[in-house]
Amino acid sequence: MSFTGVDVYTRVCARLDHNFNLATKEANMIGPKAKLWLAAAAVTTTMLSVPALSHFDDKEMPQSYRQSYFALLAANFGPMVATVKGEAPWDQVKMENWANDLAALSTLDIMRGFVDGSDKGTTRAKPEIWQNKDDFTKKMESLHTELASLQKVTAAGDRDAIAKQVGAAGKACKACHDDYKAENYLY
Repeated sequence: MSFTGVDVYTRVCARLDHNFNLATKEANMIGPKAKLWLAAAAVTTTMLSVPALSHFDDKEMPQSYRQSYFALLAANFGPMVATVKGEAPWDQVKMENWANDLAALSTLDIMRGFVDGSDKGTTRAKPEIWQNKDDFTKKMESLHTELASLQKVTAAGDRDAIAKQVGAAGKACKACHDDYKAENYLY
């Protein structure tokens, strides 16, 4: 079954609306602190869907898939880096949420976005990805391993260990950027 960008956006919005209606109904039975958390969850979900959908182009499905994936990685990893650097206040709950989302993203099959023939179009993916697919796949697997570790370390709450693991995940991310990501769009 094929979906256009509008179809996907409509489905996401309908799901968010359904979830919000359920949350609103349930919110009438819970306290103000829980209501605040529900509102925050709704806002976060909405904000995270926008970067993913902004990369969606039904004419370039694999490119859109991988760009949406990487936009969501950046939306979650960037604030963790800023927090570890002291550029943002430390909030353990937010750190855990970002780490959980990164671990969830690492379970997606990102290689679906790098099928043969998807090296052209709106992309910053270098041709070397398709020439060295095994190496690229290993580097992506390494990133996913580091993100899973980041989730565990963050849950433990040790700030020094979290900072160290953020560094390890960043290093795994950079390994791909150095070899396989162009600074500017190629085509």
